[in-house]
Order: sequence, then structure tokens, then C-alpha cells
Amino acid sequence: MTSTGSIAYDELGAGLPIVMLPSGAHDRHDFDELRARLSSRYRTIAIDWPAHGESPAHSVPPSAPAFADVAEEIVAQLAPQGAVVIGNSIGGFSAARLAIRRPELVKALVVVDGGGFAGRPLYARVFCALMSKPRFLRAIYPAFSARYMRVRTDADRRARDTGVATTRRSDGVAAVAGLWASFATPAHDLRADAHHIKAPALLVWGRRDPVIPARIGRAAAKAIPGARLELLDTGHVPHTSDPDGFTAILVPFLEATLAE
Repeated sequence: MTSTGSIAYDELGAGLPIVMLPSGAHDRHDFDELRARLSSRYRTIAIDWPAHGESPAHSVPPSAPAFADVAEEIVAQLAPQGAVVIGNSIGGFSAARLAIRRPELVKALVVVDGGGFAGRPLYARVFCALMSKPRFLRAIYPAFSARYMRVRTDADRRARDTGVATTRRSDGVAAVAGLWASFATPAHDLRADAHHIKAPALLVWGRRDPVIPARIGRAAAKAIPGARLELLDTGHVPHTSDPDGFTAILVPFLEATLAE
């Protein structure tokens, strides 16, 4: 339970906690394949955002900062001694903001095609304005999700179908539209504060992501002190498209980081 409503989550494995924050419109099952590869070494905790998956809508209007507040409360409750925090898209924004605001809660940061490191040019503001309209969002989402997912695996298809299903529900489409409205606001820009991130940071990006392209990953890596950027030949959700490749990058980073 958070101060704004309840959150669905589950835990798998034992050991150092890894909290996993999914992309908007998606749910915690995006991490299923990755978690299966980590469960013998780590305690993984994956959440559903408000009005996503099994979580109800919350009492505050949905936005990137509101979701980041939820992530902060969840990590503080479930891993009060700190955790590795992995976030994709809005999850990446939330994870990075947590590392800025509550460094004691983030033992290591993994940003996956994350938001918060781009400017707000006119074309981006116009697109965000369109995507903030529930009727437009619902109509475009099947084609949009197919484009950003670059589907090639069963996990990709599951993630794509979840995103479409979320936007078919009234609470889900309202939540996703609220996120898009907030993406064009100053509150979604972490660049001025990214130098405050002290946690060891790994950035994993899909080379073929059309929504938050690899150039944004390169900019984020420059903004976060000591961050390492790794690229995979995927779309917006590398851990569903290439879970083996993702694991091969993640596990050595965790072993080296947590041994220090």
C-alpha cells in the first residue's frame, strides 16, 4: 500500500533485492524472462503501476512524477536497506529520480530505454499532446506498440498485447494518457540533477527504439557520473526481446558492483 493507493507486486527468489519498474501501459510480466534467469541469485520484486496490470487506479492524477513517487514508497517499504532498481521507460525515469532523491535506497541503478533525459522540442510536445488524448491514444496504440516493440519473441508479443489491453480499459487509457501529458513538462527532465546520482549506473538501450532512441541513451550516460551504456539490437523493451543478452550484461555488472 502506498499513500495514494495499493500496488500489485510479486517476489521471486532470495538474496539481494532487485526492484523492477516496467514501461507505461505494460505490466510486471515484462520482466518474467529476466527474473527466471536471476531467481537463483537475487530476490526480484516486480510491480504493476497504478491502473496497470492488477493495480487499481490511485487517488492522484497519473503522471510521471506521481509514478516516481509510487516507486519511491514501494522501494522504501519493500527494501528499506536499499535495492538494485531496474526501470524501463517511465520505470527508468522513476528509478533515476529515486537515485537522485533517495540515494540510500539505490545500491545500483539500471535504466532501460529510460525517460527523463531528453529535451522538449516542438515535435515532441505536439506528439505528447496528441498521446494525452484518450481517444487518440486508444486508436493509435496497436500500431504504435508494434512499432516501438519491434516484435520478435513470444515475450514481445505478450508485452505488446498487454499495452494494447491497458489502453482498452477506461482507467488504463486515462493513466497512460496522463503519463504522456506529463512527458512534455519540466518535471520529467532529470538532466540538471543527474550529476547527483552516486549509485553505480548501467544503461541498457535498444538500438532500434524509435520512442527514446539510442542517442538519448548516450546523452543519459554522459549526464550520470560513471554510467556505462550497453546497446542491444532491440526495440523499446530489450529484456523481452533479448533476455539472454540482457542477462549477460546485467549479471557481470551486478557482480562487480556489489562486490565493491
